Amino acid sequence: MQIKKYQIAISDIHLYAYHGVMPQEQQVGASYTIDILLTLTDYSCVYSDDITSTVSYADVYDLLKQEMSKPSQLLEHVCWRIIRVILDRFACVDEVEVALFKDTPPMGGDRLRAGVTIKGIRDDS
Repeated sequence: MQIKKYQIAISDIHLYAYHGVMPQEQQVGASYTIDILLTLTDYSCVYSDDITSTVSYADVYDLLKQEMSKPSQLLEHVCWRIIRVILDRFACVDEVEVALFKDTPPMGGDRLRAGVTIKGIRDDS
């Protein structure tokens, strides 16, 4: 058997942060949900059972918390920062897809979520 694709998914990450265009959003804050999907080029951990040849969920979570703690107006910018820091930190990651949702955006809806999904691909050229 040959491995064709290796991905790590971390989903339903709930964090509180201060993003938004309106000043109130950056003062009061809101709850956010994040899903992240990493595509890796190094499959050796599949065969070796060696943690050093993969990416730790805990390390990714710590990076997410750090980037979410920096207020931004746009969720797109937050996603870009998350993608950039993961690709910079983990050489074995080729692609990062981040879905970031504001759980209760100030749009007058009840139990409404709004967000963006952005995929970044390593470009070593």
